Amino acid sequence: MTSIKKLQISSLKKQELIDITNQLKHIVKEESIKQGFLLVYNPHTTAAITINEGADPDVKKDILNTLLALVPNKGSYLHAEGNSDAHIKSSILGSSEMVIIEDNELILGTWQHVFFFEGDGPRNRTIYVKIIKEL
Repeated sequence: MTSIKKLQISSLKKQELIDITNQLKHIVKEESIKQGFLLVYNPHTTAAITINEGADPDVKKDILNTLLALVPNKGSYLHAEGNSDAHIKSSILGSSEMVIIEDNELILGTWQHVFFFEGDGPRNRTIYVKIIKEL
């Protein structure tokens, strides 16, 4: 059984998608996993984890622009901190993702990458990574 790893992420903008795929691949390589699963968990209520295309940077822009159109930064929100939009966006995207590991590699589609969504930055965040080895 492997331990839980912490991954530190620093965002530079109020809202951004940060590609964490290479950091996750590095964690898998260190553990030498024949078969299993990688769980990426975000414990923050204004941030999220998602899987999407990582080859074309315009996809990230489109996702962020669409989230902004669906949930504007400013609105008639009741939450006093002024970051309700980030709470809603993180709920839409979700707090975790699970990826299959086979022969010490993450099984991702050709264009798939794993992203950390920051909704209330800039901030320094910690996310957790757990590898579940298949027996």
